[in-house]
Amino acid sequence: MKILVFGAGPLGSLMAARLHEAGHGVTMLARNQRLADIREHGIVIREDGSDEIQVARVNSVESFGPDDDYDLVMVVMRKNQVDQIVATLAANKRVPTFLFMTNCAEGPGRYVEALGIERVMLGFPLPGGRREGHLVEVVPVNEEHVWTIPVGEADGRITERTRAVARVLGSMRGYKVQVRRDMDAWLRHHVALLMPALAPALYAAGISMKRMGRTRDLNVLAVRGMREAIGGLRKAGVPVTPGAFKVLFMFPEPLLVAFFARAMKAEKNRASIEGHPRNARDELRYLTEELLDFLKKKGIETPVCDSLLVYYDPGTPLMPDGSRTIPLRWTGVLATLTVIAVAVAASIVL
Repeated sequence: MKILVFGAGPLGSLMAARLHEAGHGVTMLARNQRLADIREHGIVIREDGSDEIQVARVNSVESFGPDDDYDLVMVVMRKNQVDQIVATLAANKRVPTFLFMTNCAEGPGRYVEALGIERVMLGFPLPGGRREGHLVEVVPVNEEHVWTIPVGEADGRITERTRAVARVLGSMRGYKVQVRRDMDAWLRHHVALLMPALAPALYAAGISMKRMGRTRDLNVLAVRGMREAIGGLRKAGVPVTPGAFKVLFMFPEPLLVAFFARAMKAEKNRASIEGHPRNARDELRYLTEELLDFLKKKGIETPVCDSLLVYYDPGTPLMPDGSRTIPLRWTGVLATLTVIAVAVAASIVL
């Protein structure tokens, strides 16, 4: 398959390299210094914790025109950058499939209107990484660390085209593919989980997981904001997906706050939790505002998330280290403890 990867950041670079390794005809679109680096050095990748350097020599171009012919164009870019190139993509009538692998909270309507629903697919790139000069450092993606990429059609159908694209992505080393009928809802929930509350709470801690972990007020706001955003999507008629997100509403606030505080102290989570907020503050704010605007148009208020927006401004003072002024809501704790007690007692009897 002849593939153009539009976007030469860490994830676009990783996927281009792995598709090339799998034997596909890959071209990378890059500009300026990144284009020069790829042409001189190739795509150079190192997985965190490894000294091994992987190099992929792929074709490279600096533009995408109306007459360019590819079987698949993978758009792997920040959402605020993607919105700037939709008209450029639409000017091309030859490419049959554009796979948008990016965050999105407003839905695929803009892509569908410009390109036609028959040419739009949605997905999400994983896991994460960063670029230092011509070197791309990524979270390990290999036979021992396998990541599952969700993909699907904009309208939820599963077609032969869907399966064909899934097979191509599944040929990448270290990846599996999950074909979904609910990619729109999946993408909205991914934004709701991370952007309106967790990201600004992390900014309020100076992008320090350890500081956030010991600042209970930030974990309280993060939990309440996640519930508010995901609950807002549910009120707007967007089904909760993945189903695991329902856990946010099953456990009482103190247990969730304790869980998040503990997660913030786990060193293994640092690359994924701190990396993107550190490098993409503009995109995270853009997505947060996109989601909150969608909810407000549905008449759904988001006071907790609104209050956290100020922390997207780098000039906002950090929350005091270790702050514990917000009272926890203990509703539901007794019921949860009762269920646990009954389960333990039953296991003893049995």
